[in-house]
Amino acid sequence: MLAPLVLLIAVAPPADAQRRDRAAGATPAPRAGAHVGYNLDVEEVVLGAQLSYPITAHVALYPSFDYYLVEGSLWSLNLDLKLRPRPGAGAPYFGGGLNYTSAGEAAGGSRTGLNLLTGLEGPRRGTVPYVEAKLLLSDQSGVQLVGGFSFSVR
Repeated sequence: MLAPLVLLIAVAPPADAQRRDRAAGATPAPRAGAHVGYNLDVEEVVLGAQLSYPITAHVALYPSFDYYLVEGSLWSLNLDLKLRPRPGAGAPYFGGGLNYTSAGEAAGGSRTGLNLLTGLEGPRRGTVPYVEAKLLLSDQSGVQLVGGFSFSVR
């Protein structure tokens, strides 16, 4: 009984509203990219990569990796949600999520914390430039400013 129902759902055509949303491009394609910036507290350059995976036209899952150019080893993984109140070119975004930072034992080891971020993206055609500010909240909070490019991965 369950198998025919699953098969029917799998082969059913999308509803009219779903077709209109896809045709209108309501949910943008996933984007991947790279960035370079400066951490104001560590006072060093940061290099990184990110993925923006849209859940809706206004919300995207936004994991990223940052590597800090310091003596020793310092890197972080971030898992954020990016919110876009007004989708489109030049529209600001904001968000937040979780941060895991790994530092050498001399620098305090690893720690977890929260992120708050805001940014601005350019037009969504081909390669998209962006700038972003991120507040890292943990026992050793910090601020970093980055700029980079992203491109469609679909």
